[in-house]
Amino acid sequence: MVKVGLVGGSGLEKLNIIENSREINVSTPYGPPSSSLYSGQIGPCEVVILSRHGRDHTIPPSLVNNRANIAAFKELNCSHILATTACGSLREEIKRGDFVIPDQFIDLTRRRHVTFYDEFEPGNAIHVPMADPFSAYLRGLLIGSAQELGLRVHAQGTVVTIEGPRFSTRAESKMFRLLGADIVNMSIAPEAALAFEAGIPYAAVALSTDYDAWKTDESSVTWDEVVSVFNKNIAQMSRLLLNVINQIKVQS
Repeated sequence: MVKVGLVGGSGLEKLNIIENSREINVSTPYGPPSSSLYSGQIGPCEVVILSRHGRDHTIPPSLVNNRANIAAFKELNCSHILATTACGSLREEIKRGDFVIPDQFIDLTRRRHVTFYDEFEPGNAIHVPMADPFSAYLRGLLIGSAQELGLRVHAQGTVVTIEGPRFSTRAESKMFRLLGADIVNMSIAPEAALAFEAGIPYAAVALSTDYDAWKTDESSVTWDEVVSVFNKNIAQMSRLLLNVINQIKVQS
């Protein structure tokens, strides 16, 4: 049986599409994952679900242990990882409620303990392309399923990931655009690199909360604002994940 790891926002562990759900705990060399994991079955696949920010988004993005999360999926012998996240759009055509299927990530999280403006140089950005065939297969399923369900989807996007408890301001967005970014997110770029290191096929789907466009000044959008939009769209995300999981096959 194929075993799929799902990682994303709170609410995934409560989906009524999961059969035989049970809570499990996993020890990894990198400490605990960000939240308890849930195991169950969706259609033909066994699933392991991890809410990246804990129940009801109680864990700040800056405290999420991405390495422990990926290690937990590896310890549980997950053959695929599907990640969900909320993102802020930098491209005008990406509207609030749209789904973006990233094909490249820019990881700025390795510049830890440094604010975005301190000693920032574009050359320090780490580009993480989704180039391996297994990831291409998962991306294809996500794109096809979103189109099949009539969801507004963008089949390409470069995600820039920043470190810290806040989201992008308009001033930062100008810098992100110089790096070639389309959307801003807090977590999935390092996850993509870690999944590649672990040899687990990985793909992500980002829900645009459009929080960059909400503000007319330099203030950041609050975590609660992002969570509220994500929660309103969790039903559509669930439909998409269910459709994809039912189509996943074992890759030789």
